Amino acid sequence: MSKIHWEDFVVGSVAEYGPRLVRREEIIAFAAEFDPQPMHMDEEFARSTMLGGLAASGWHTCALGMRMIADGIMHDAASMGSPGIDEVRWIKPVRPGDRLTLRCTVLETRPLRSRPDWGLVRFRFELLNQAGELLMTQENVNMFGRRNSNGA
Repeated sequence: MSKIHWEDFVVGSVAEYGPRLVRREEIIAFAAEFDPQPMHMDEEFARSTMLGGLAASGWHTCALGMRMIADGIMHDAASMGSPGIDEVRWIKPVRPGDRLTLRCTVLETRPLRSRPDWGLVRFRFELLNQAGELLMTQENVNMFGRRNSNGA
């Protein structure tokens, strides 16, 4: 049985998950499979770009954040999925050796009128490195089951 339901999310609450170490090899492997641009695979080339060195793909950064969301929240929640991500911003690159922390802020909660046994939660997710520098922000809505199936 799930531990976290819609009713457990409180507007303004903040939680942090991690840290998660990012390795050089995983940056290159992800890029080779999903985003084969040289700045994500070739350290020498990457130094000559605006990134100034090897950096994870933005999509790899999103995937790392998603894993932290899944491990931190969704695995113990009555998650019903998400209708999508409203916004993603890549602020600074993720580098080999970074230790990532995910900060999760609850922005809004509301019942879902069309499905009284579900509720919506709007989150802001912020991915930070070991120095506390903001690397990525993401805002989206997730759907969660409610404890009371009658919607009360």
